[in-house]
Amino acid sequence: MLSLGGEHIDIKGLFTEDALERFWPFYFGRIDLIRGILITSVMSLVHSLEYAHLAVFIVGIITIIFGFVAVVRGIAPVLWRLGNGLANRKIALFAKGENAPSLKNLLLDSKLIQNKNIVEVNRPEDIGRAEAATVYIVVWHDFADDIDSILNQKPDSCALIVYSPYDQEMIPSAQMKKLDGTRHTAVTNFRGRLLNDVITSMITTTE
Repeated sequence: MLSLGGEHIDIKGLFTEDALERFWPFYFGRIDLIRGILITSVMSLVHSLEYAHLAVFIVGIITIIFGFVAVVRGIAPVLWRLGNGLANRKIALFAKGENAPSLKNLLLDSKLIQNKNIVEVNRPEDIGRAEAATVYIVVWHDFADDIDSILNQKPDSCALIVYSPYDQEMIPSAQMKKLDGTRHTAVTNFRGRLLNDVITSMITTTE
């Protein structure tokens, strides 16, 4: 017997069969409610994570697609120009004496330039043969006196590569200024640079 506020409570009565039958449903009802809330919260979290993963996946796919398109748009035109140039574009080689076969072999040995695409110009009278070419290679000391005729014939889109060996007389400054004022023109002192300049010119110019 427990006395509380002047009232006497029978403690044993709290644990009678009738009391327990009234109490346990209330207790387990609360447990089920809490369990339901927790399950709902966990499921909501799981769904949120699924949506987050899906969003990350979609963003990743979009990024890959845009990256691929950017690479293709940047590289494809370069590869197309280079492949088309190596296959079809004509190269006019302005050279005399031993320089002509020497430089021609330099181009052919690369396995990139085909013999049918090389037009040899060995005399000033043959400059007109280069009319269909889109790349000019000029040995300066062989055609220094005819450079004006070559420049007058060269189309604006045609590349001009002037080879002036380092061990010979330098190109006069007045002529260098004239060459510098001509579009798509490069001057090199080394044979090894010729092929590199030819490849570059095929990428940066069109037919």
